Amino acid sequence: MKKGKVYIVGAGPGAEDLITLRGLKVLQQCDVVIYDYLVNKEILKYTNPSCEIICVDELDKDKYSNGFSKRQDLINGLMVKKCKEGKNVVRLKNGDPSIFSRLNEELEVLKKNRIDFRIIPGVSTFLAAGCYLGIPLTARGISSQICITTGHETNLKQDGFVNWEYVSKLDTIVLYMAVENLKNIIDKLIFHGKSKKTPVAVVSNISKINQRYVIGTLDDIVEKIKDINLTAPAVVIIGDVVKKERLYNWFKKTKKILFTGLSSERFFEKGLIFHIPMIEIKELKNYKHLDDYIKKLILQKNVDWIIFTSRYAVYYFFERLYDLGYDTRILFGIKIAAIGSSTANRLKEYGIVCDLVPKRECSLGLIDEFKKILKSSKQKVKIFLPRSDIADKGLTEMLKKLGAIVYPCVVYKNVISKNLPEIDFSFFDEIIFSSPSCVKNFVKRYGVPPEKLKLKSIGKVTEKAVEMFIKKIKS
Repeated sequence: MKKGKVYIVGAGPGAEDLITLRGLKVLQQCDVVIYDYLVNKEILKYTNPSCEIICVDELDKDKYSNGFSKRQDLINGLMVKKCKEGKNVVRLKNGDPSIFSRLNEELEVLKKNRIDFRIIPGVSTFLAAGCYLGIPLTARGISSQICITTGHETNLKQDGFVNWEYVSKLDTIVLYMAVENLKNIIDKLIFHGKSKKTPVAVVSNISKINQRYVIGTLDDIVEKIKDINLTAPAVVIIGDVVKKERLYNWFKKTKKILFTGLSSERFFEKGLIFHIPMIEIKELKNYKHLDDYIKKLILQKNVDWIIFTSRYAVYYFFERLYDLGYDTRILFGIKIAAIGSSTANRLKEYGIVCDLVPKRECSLGLIDEFKKILKSSKQKVKIFLPRSDIADKGLTEMLKKLGAIVYPCVVYKNVISKNLPEIDFSFFDEIIFSSPSCVKNFVKRYGVPPEKLKLKSIGKVTEKAVEMFIKKIKS
């Protein structure tokens, strides 16, 4: 049997979109992913449906350094085993795979077993720490040197490998795995001449919604860490460059917004948006109902309009159309409406330019437009309405009241997201809700948001849901 190949991929420091484009492409094509527990699990959604996903926690329960040798042997054995089965493996590591990630041990085993491998770099955690705190790790006139070292050395060494006397003379010092041993390290640095007033930054959960940090000096940072209960994993930055945090900490100064919908992240909005969807879109187990409508209404031209109220309705309608052996040509003579520009743009991907997109991008905007259409029509207008399983039935009812014949059809399911994280709402300034289901699922998972948070709704229907599920409970 032909052996598989291993890609050792850096997943980046935390946020799912900080993985490299090449790393993402490889992840989408592999047969097996073996990932570290620190890797953001949201990245795993980009794997193909048949991919086998294994967390190293499942191999051994000891997360930290003391006992990692046993786990490393298990990881090495698993990589070799899967490759000998002919599977292509991604070994997914937090940050960059070449820095404190036991890359050497894994490469030795792969080479010994003659397994082909590739290494894809990632955004290193220490680089992200500097960027997210606004600390330039090098700065003209302040720092022209960086030392990256571990704060937790292996128990196999009788004498410490790190030369702290040498390290203490350098401009910028970056420590990994040092929180638990920081006092001991600081004592060594001061002993070898580092000023007690040297600035220090410690940051954990870099780039995530639970990112926390503390700024101090060598003589008080340990107590400050205890005061806020900052724990590993964390990165420590020591040096005068840390003073720049007061000037350039964009992360601290920027308004932080929790976006609960499925729309793409808006990078140029005011504020920093954290995208945590409250909903997931799922296909149906059975599409007989939709198939029947396509054959009886669409093929036989027994419908005048198709109204798409989401880009997911577009996707599942056309996927089913293609599965039945048809294409967009069968829509000839049928007019197409979209609830808004996002849905209209999705239709363009299938070669469809909408006949109608309301100025007000909501159900009421569609009703305003169809009032004119139905009023001017001399015969009953027939409308096909593909939608989700929990879509508001108000649009169907309003169209019927205007005299239309409406054929609603469920084409996908809208469900609450799995594994929604714990959220510290003191971190945020605003929450954006994009649909009633986002509001409902948010309240189900987190309850009513704190008073200080500004609530923003997209569309009148969502605004009503906020009134119903949040503001009424508060009052």
